[in-house]
Amino acid sequence: MSVTEAISVDRPPPRARGWPRTRIVGYALVGLWILFGLGILTYLVYAWNGEFFARYAPAYLQGLWTTLSLVAISMVAGAIFSLPVTYGRMSKNRFLSGLAYCYVYFFRGTPLLVQVYLVYYGLGSFRLQLESIGLWWFFREAFNCGVFAFALNTAAYQAEILRGAIESVPGGQWEGAASLGLHKLQTLRKVILPQAFIVALRPYGNELVLMIKASAIVAIITVYDLMGNAKLAYAKSFDFQAYVWVAIVYLVMVEILRHGVEWIERRITIHLNR
Repeated sequence: MSVTEAISVDRPPPRARGWPRTRIVGYALVGLWILFGLGILTYLVYAWNGEFFARYAPAYLQGLWTTLSLVAISMVAGAIFSLPVTYGRMSKNRFLSGLAYCYVYFFRGTPLLVQVYLVYYGLGSFRLQLESIGLWWFFREAFNCGVFAFALNTAAYQAEILRGAIESVPGGQWEGAASLGLHKLQTLRKVILPQAFIVALRPYGNELVLMIKASAIVAIITVYDLMGNAKLAYAKSFDFQAYVWVAIVYLVMVEILRHGVEWIERRITIHLNR
């Protein structure tokens, strides 16, 4: 065998030319989205109603603040709740792991709408019992019920995200830290979690996006968030712009969040760029 034959490698297949079916479908879908966006823009231009905007814009801003508060409080509370759930899921104790599994299974396997109903209407039927233990002041408010249901729901998802991120770190990291004399908590805080955070950032961003979009559910339990104020504006004006504008606001929030997560990811993975 000659030297040329020994070092020869297979060449990549020739680049596809022409217009294959997948390319045609892709361009068609992009074209449909562009037409849809132009249609919405045209509708907003021709159906512009300055009186509607001046009348309901303050309510929309107030609803936006309610939505952001609901999501922020729920995500922070869910992150705190997810820590013991994650510990239970990773525990070798069958009772703790089974209990954590049942929690995650229930809240990930049932609709968020049902969970909100169970909290708002279910716990509301136990007013006397809640008053006796001093918790009725919390559950009598629809906003608090929404926060409670959302926090329990996102805690289940965040627990699985955190568990998967921690387990993705190679076991040799624990052994290497132990050889340096680091305690398990020190290893978790200084070695494991920084690496796990890189893995979990994208799923956490996706969960936050889902929570923002799902926050519209609380409008059905008399919380005047962004969607609640849009429903009220449409009920008073019968103007379809009420829902178009709220859709645009949700889209802008999601896009800002998406770019924010991408920016954070670029910053924390700058050491991986070569």
